[in-house]
Amino acid sequence: MSTPERLIESTRELLWERGYVGTSPKAILERAGAGQGSMYHHFKGKPDLALAAIRRTAEELRATAEGALDGPGTPYERIEAYLRREREVLRGCPVGRLTMDPDVIASAELREPVDAALDAIRERLAGIVEEGKEQGQFGAELDGEEIASTILATVQGGYILARASGSPGAFDAGVRGLLSLLSPMPPLTSMSSPTSKSSR
Repeated sequence: MSTPERLIESTRELLWERGYVGTSPKAILERAGAGQGSMYHHFKGKPDLALAAIRRTAEELRATAEGALDGPGTPYERIEAYLRREREVLRGCPVGRLTMDPDVIASAELREPVDAALDAIRERLAGIVEEGKEQGQFGAELDGEEIASTILATVQGGYILARASGSPGAFDAGVRGLLSLLSPMPPLTSMSSPTSKSSR
């Protein structure tokens, strides 16, 4: 791995673990195994390196989410795949961590990749909900945008509850609860009357 790549990956890890203030140039260099001055050789400074790291983290989150949401299956199954995908729940969400970092949120430039990634995932989820409505899998009264926001809120809230309790069980419980609420409507054919059953 090249020095710039090591610097970016080290910054990503440190931002996840310590936040922006706790990610010092010295810590980055030590984690990357890079020499003094290498950061300023490849980047303008810590803000520039942090931006590259945040962009990478946001792109990775978006790609991972789209991998599940664009996979095979019904709309419900694709949402389920997204919610149940493997996560390091007790470490928290690397992008969610950034949204709680006051230094990141105070910077429009650092915040932009995070906003863009979450917006893209929300938009994709909303489209899948609308697709499910068209297929009769979800109730016509559901609003795709609202359900998409609820899904994201469940995921991010699940991370917080899991970390607070020290157990991924809280995250899993939130996922199960949401999936039960979104459970597909039974097809009309399964609601046949006793008369129609006896005539088969």
